[in-house]
Amino acid sequence: MGKTGGRGDFEWVYNDQPHTSRRKEILAKYPEIKSLMGPDPQLKWVVSGMVLTQLLACYLVHNLSWKWIFFWAYAFGGCINHSLTLAIHDISHNVAFGNKLAKWNRWFAMWANLPIGLPYSASFKKYHVDHHRYLGGDQLDVDIPTDLEGWFFCTPARKVLWLFLQPLFYALRPLVVNPKPVSLLEIQNAVVQLTVDFIIFYLWGLKPIVYLIAGSILCMGLHPISGHFIAEHYMFLKGHETYSYYGSLNWITFNVGYHMEHHDFPSIPGSKLPQVKQIAAEYYDSLPQHTSWTRVLWDFVFDDSIGPYARIKREYKLRKQE
Repeated sequence: MGKTGGRGDFEWVYNDQPHTSRRKEILAKYPEIKSLMGPDPQLKWVVSGMVLTQLLACYLVHNLSWKWIFFWAYAFGGCINHSLTLAIHDISHNVAFGNKLAKWNRWFAMWANLPIGLPYSASFKKYHVDHHRYLGGDQLDVDIPTDLEGWFFCTPARKVLWLFLQPLFYALRPLVVNPKPVSLLEIQNAVVQLTVDFIIFYLWGLKPIVYLIAGSILCMGLHPISGHFIAEHYMFLKGHETYSYYGSLNWITFNVGYHMEHHDFPSIPGSKLPQVKQIAAEYYDSLPQHTSWTRVLWDFVFDDSIGPYARIKREYKLRKQE
């Protein structure tokens, strides 16, 4: 299959990411795809329902024993929270209220952030722009693991640990790889989040807070839904850096599995990405794709040719000129 990237170094390439040229080609052939761009009017209602469900859950769990707090955090609450991080991903592309109301999207992302327990949405937006603009960019795309991660997490046991610690690496890696000044939005995000956390703690005690935060950490770590972190850009086949997954978990993850389509058309909401694949099927059907996020995690752990180093990297001119 031509797999590579398990140990030693990243796969360095010296061409542009494929999404730019494919986007132009598809739009030239299927201009109707432009009609799919713009806000999704249902997104705000779906997300609000999820947020309110988690706030109700905070009340329902506040008298449970600790073992049940962690059980429900992993089996239920964390699934919702992980889904909300993917809603925040969609909202970062302004698909809740459109580009003309960009600030509304930022504030709505803070609302979606509340059940996650820790401030996240403003920082995510700040770095996610670079992930699309400089996909695989050395010291620019903080989705790429560091050399230390690639060197150390190279055995099955260590890769399991790395998967478990994914939330920690996603939080700390930007501070090491591409630190940016703290923005006003990030301060506002933190103030709003900590205020709501305090209100929940005041009303129902510590257990709901642990339920929310533990769910977020556990379900962004070693959990079937977290297979998307690996499935999206880890090089399971040499030379291919983005992969789609069209399975049933897309129903609870805002179609993040349609990742090839998303990088081709980031301004199209997740709810409409299946239409992109349907319209331009000949561009996507022949590309490598994943059929199971759980299988992705299994292969990542036990296949020696796949690990944190299994990523394509490029050096963008922005860095060369510095």
